[in-house]
Amino acid sequence: MRDGTPLTGDFGQRLRHLRTRAGLSQEALSHAAGVSVRALADMERGRTRGPQRRTVQVLAEALGLDDAKAADLEKSAAVGRPRPRTATGPAATGTLALPRDIKDFTARGTALAGLLELARDTGPDRPEVSVVAGQPGLGKTAFAVHAAHRLAPHFPDGQFALDLHGMDPEPTTPRDALARLLGALGIADAAIPAGTDDRAGLWRSLTGDRRMLLLLDNAVDESQVGPLLPGAGPALTIVTSRHSLAGLESVHRTDLALLRREEAVELLTRIIGPERVRAEAQAARDLADLCGQLPLAVRIAGQRLLSRPHERLSKLVARLAAEGRRLDGLQAGSLRVRAAFALSYRQLPTDARTFLRRAALAAGADFSPETGALLAGLSYDDAVACAEELTDAGLLQSDAAAERYRFHDLLRLYAAEQVAIEDGPEIRDAALDRTTRWMLRRATAAALHFDVEHEGSPPGGAHDGDPDPHGDPDPDGAPAGREEARAWLEAERAQWLAALRRAHETGRHQQVLDTAQAMHWFSDINQHWEQWVEVFQRSADSARLLGSRRDEAIHLNYLAWSYNMCVHDPHNALTSADAALVAARDCGDGLQEGWALGYGAGALHRQGLVPEAQTRLRAGADCLASQKSAQARLAELTILNSLGTLLRQAGQPVEALETHRRSERICRAGIPGRTDELIALYHAVARQQIGNDLAALERWPEAEPPLRQALAAFETAQMPAWAGPARLDLGHVLSALGHPEARATLLAARDDLTGLRSPRQAEAAAALEALSASSTSATSSASSASSASEETTAAR
Repeated sequence: MRDGTPLTGDFGQRLRHLRTRAGLSQEALSHAAGVSVRALADMERGRTRGPQRRTVQVLAEALGLDDAKAADLEKSAAVGRPRPRTATGPAATGTLALPRDIKDFTARGTALAGLLELARDTGPDRPEVSVVAGQPGLGKTAFAVHAAHRLAPHFPDGQFALDLHGMDPEPTTPRDALARLLGALGIADAAIPAGTDDRAGLWRSLTGDRRMLLLLDNAVDESQVGPLLPGAGPALTIVTSRHSLAGLESVHRTDLALLRREEAVELLTRIIGPERVRAEAQAARDLADLCGQLPLAVRIAGQRLLSRPHERLSKLVARLAAEGRRLDGLQAGSLRVRAAFALSYRQLPTDARTFLRRAALAAGADFSPETGALLAGLSYDDAVACAEELTDAGLLQSDAAAERYRFHDLLRLYAAEQVAIEDGPEIRDAALDRTTRWMLRRATAAALHFDVEHEGSPPGGAHDGDPDPHGDPDPDGAPAGREEARAWLEAERAQWLAALRRAHETGRHQQVLDTAQAMHWFSDINQHWEQWVEVFQRSADSARLLGSRRDEAIHLNYLAWSYNMCVHDPHNALTSADAALVAARDCGDGLQEGWALGYGAGALHRQGLVPEAQTRLRAGADCLASQKSAQARLAELTILNSLGTLLRQAGQPVEALETHRRSERICRAGIPGRTDELIALYHAVARQQIGNDLAALERWPEAEPPLRQALAAFETAQMPAWAGPARLDLGHVLSALGHPEARATLLAARDDLTGLRSPRQAEAAAALEALSASSTSATSSASSASSASEETTAAR
């Protein structure tokens, strides 16, 4: 002994003796050395038998030891330090070797390149971490394993893979995970500290200078992963999780998307061979689509086909095409899409599970938190929280710009299954009815922003026990003004249409009528929506079932309009208009009789029956002229404008101009009870037709101003279905005038009409071609004249 201090033996006993001789408490030595009291206590009790060299150095300095005593203390620590279990070099890793790579791994080139770049960036002070998160079935583990094998040459000090069992009822604890990692480094069980913090400290100290790759698969949350990350050194850690692990700081994120269709077919090809895929190329593409391009689903389909070498791909396609059997068909041995989804679903809190499965009842490709809240019976705030939680868990995908969410197709099928299993038909129907009532009230209130005839007292009366069926169900959250109303109606189009459909099917006919009536003016703004046929077909049916001939005439007229303008089907338009005419005459409604004659004339005109169309329009104008209401004046304006247009197209531009001037005079005189904004729209229509009449008379300079005025009015009113044709009409006139704006105007008109799916888009394209040909001809003529002039000058 030297001064009573043991020369060798237990490090803890020696440290305690030196601390006592120095007159220091554990707290005092902890403060002086910068080592935690807990760590000191573990050393003195023998729980930590061999601290690292740097720790021994700071303790020796704090104790004031000379070089000899410091060397003795280091020697006793070295005895207790763990030794590798093998002597095969730094890459020896005991257990936790990388899993077998997948031979047929496909795609993910961009993500792999990102990890390779990350591997090159690692350095002594830059341990890198990449999180691979996303929905079930994306192939996160397969990608991470494949990437680890590709990156292995960059990490000669070892590659480790540890499954953290994040989807198990009891995931691996950080303490147990650290024990396995330390064991993989060769640390004897007896030398592994008891506490999580000390295990993490030992792990970090042993990995601080290693160029190693660590794969932590299937993590549950940040608290599980944090203690396992190397604190320094040139290491790369790849973490996979179904959760986003958003709380992990300073990490690289590897985003895996669904496969593209061609990538999904390539994966299928690698599994079952190119011959079978070539033999049924379309079936292979259809199979990829039915799998939703989800890697797990494609792999299962491929493995199933591989085990049945004589089965045709088209047979599996036919089976999967039935939604009710699709998840049953996507299983091969222990691989099952349904099981992958169930793992995540079972871990969710009760409200999140309810929200997920009920959201599968929403219509359309995506849904809002409002819809989710209604279906799940939750408050809006709770629904938003659930949606965000499900997004973080990879079970929903959020829209990049709007607060909307969507399912993967297969996950929606799974969620719908859970509705049937956990809720049953009564709860399901109650959720749908609750959502239907709310959606139609909101849709009606929003659409009334566009109803120029609505003066604050909604049509119809109370029904279904609702004192104000037309008021918004949530006034505080209701759209304010036309812009917000339009945005809501367009975003929720699939949802309120599904609500209208359900209301009709469940006998809520008055609500169907009220909603469709409110939509009348809004439909003018979106004439390119083919859905208006269904809307007004259902409202006409509801009116018939309610026994109201007047309402039936109104909605049959709306239906005739939608057939004419939205789907360009004049045959059904004429059938609907004729039925409206009969209903209007049955109930003595002259206004609806005039409309029915006008819509029927439009259908006849589109069938090429011009004389018959003119006859109906004249009859309609006469019928409406005898009516005294403001509504009749508006209808008369429409009929006159249509009649004038037909006269012009029949080669009678002078009479057409007179008819449209008559329409303009009515607008200028005003219509009692109707706003200036509304009359301005009708006036704009008349001005558009007057411009066209003048163009037909080749009075081009006179035609330009009224067409510009009409276009400006439609654009101000944000009515693209009217502005597109007006722009084309103006383009024709500018072309005839040789105006420099002609080309740009026609190009814009062509694009507008294409977006509207208007039959006039071909007319715009032809006008552009004619303008180009004219310009080429003019250029050629000018060039020839210039050449002739030059030759004449030279001859002189």
